[in-house]
Amino acid sequence: MFILYPYGSERGTSMKHVSIILFIILLFCLTGCQEPTRTPLKIDMYNSSGDTIGTANFIEQPDGVKIQLKVEGLEPGFHGIHVHEYPKCEGPDFKSAGSHFNPDNKEHGSMYTEGPHLGDLPNIEAPNEGLVDTELMVNGATLMDGKNSLLKGEGTSLVIHASQDDGVSQPAGNSGDRVACGQIQLEKEGESPSDPTETNKPDMMK
Repeated sequence: MFILYPYGSERGTSMKHVSIILFIILLFCLTGCQEPTRTPLKIDMYNSSGDTIGTANFIEQPDGVKIQLKVEGLEPGFHGIHVHEYPKCEGPDFKSAGSHFNPDNKEHGSMYTEGPHLGDLPNIEAPNEGLVDTELMVNGATLMDGKNSLLKGEGTSLVIHASQDDGVSQPAGNSGDRVACGQIQLEKEGESPSDPTETNKPDMMK
């Protein structure tokens, strides 16, 4: 025997309430179980003395990851900059960051026939006042899951060198000492990278 419940009856209303409750529970689980936002991702940059000198903001793009870099205190001139394979910035030499991020096992340099590393980036230029405010692109990289993810495993790092990358020399473009480093990792709860360049006056950055 089939029992029909008219629309608006107690049974129909009860089923609606159950559906709403289940939907709310599902929504709560989805939002509560999400990992920290991957894009944009903001990190601090440190010099060899462990002082914060600026920030790098990573933004997912269709063809790679854009980096908005803002740092101070670099020597005037051109500097090599690369994504390195480990999220470790132990000063003063930052060798803990390992080699360049190179998931495809290529050679170094955009001008080298067997290159470049995925972590190879164009040189940045520090003017006389020492403040660098520029954008870079890690072509082919991602902040999502995958072989080319800058957040693969524990993450990677962004390293600035003392000299210009010549784009050819192996294994790092003859770009000299590592003078600044930032860990590319998901932000831990409660952390909010600062930006000392926002409050410094021009005469304080010389």
